[in-house]
Amino acid sequence: MKRQAFVVGTGHMVPEAILTNADLEKIVDTTDEWITTRTGIKTRHITDASTATSDLALEACRRAMEDAGWAPGDVQAIIMATVTPDHAFPATACLVANRLGLPHVPAWDFEAGCSGFVYGMIQARAFIEAGLFDRILVVGAECLTKITNWKDRASCVLFGDGAGAAAVSSQGPGGLLGGFHWGSDGAISDLLVQQAGGSRMPATRETVDAGLHCIAMNGSETFKHAVRAMRDSCMLALEMDGTPKESVDLLISHQANYRIIDATARALDLPPEKVFVNIDKYGNTSAASIPIALDEARRSGVVKPPMTVVLAAFGAGLTWAGMIVKWS
Repeated sequence: MKRQAFVVGTGHMVPEAILTNADLEKIVDTTDEWITTRTGIKTRHITDASTATSDLALEACRRAMEDAGWAPGDVQAIIMATVTPDHAFPATACLVANRLGLPHVPAWDFEAGCSGFVYGMIQARAFIEAGLFDRILVVGAECLTKITNWKDRASCVLFGDGAGAAAVSSQGPGGLLGGFHWGSDGAISDLLVQQAGGSRMPATRETVDAGLHCIAMNGSETFKHAVRAMRDSCMLALEMDGTPKESVDLLISHQANYRIIDATARALDLPPEKVFVNIDKYGNTSAASIPIALDEARRSGVVKPPMTVVLAAFGAGLTWAGMIVKWS
């Protein structure tokens, strides 16, 4: 019998502090109406100086493990998607594994931008189907406000901090990980980039003074590519799964911009009631946005069997990914 992978638990964590659009009006030349109309965002959660990505990821993992009924000894690997690790090295996943009390399990970080969580779920499915692991934690965690350019009125209104995790098992019942599609295009990587801090442009006083360690984004061009790539990923994932789009019950999209979410929903012919949206509360939390939304949707009863859910994401790289999850 073919091995399969199931989501058997989820959890998320966001900081307590909330930054509202009214707060941002005092920082940059913007208004609540401008932000809401163009993005759909009303508030975002932000970390304090003492909180790092691993702190948020740790609690998200604990909640996912509790939801799955897992003890620390049950977890066999941690896969973490993040572009804001605690350090360049060691991997933040290793720090989280240690604090969870896991017994020397493989743990690694990877970067795929906002597509990271879906990339991680695809990896988890592959490892479980191959028989390498039976129980994996997949985590998306970010502290984006620590690399936000607070002088850029177009981008500083977008980002928030948070973490979400999924417990993925070879044993159901749960959400069966089905068809997927993923891809990238490095030819347009300059549309969304953190220019300094790596080997191409090491940190210097000049790079810090120039704000090159902050997120830089060409919003209009990124929007165009995001709509097309997320639409295509969803359709190709459905095709791989053998599921017609008429059978989709819910879209859980990366929460970057309400207009992008709406465009993806329209490509799938989904009415608003079949689209989960929480961007108004959290803003864009990159790799954390889909697992936060998935956990909220499950705990609020929006996700309930039988249900076919589409996960769709787009991010820096540029990267994109879509995946079908079936609760039955």
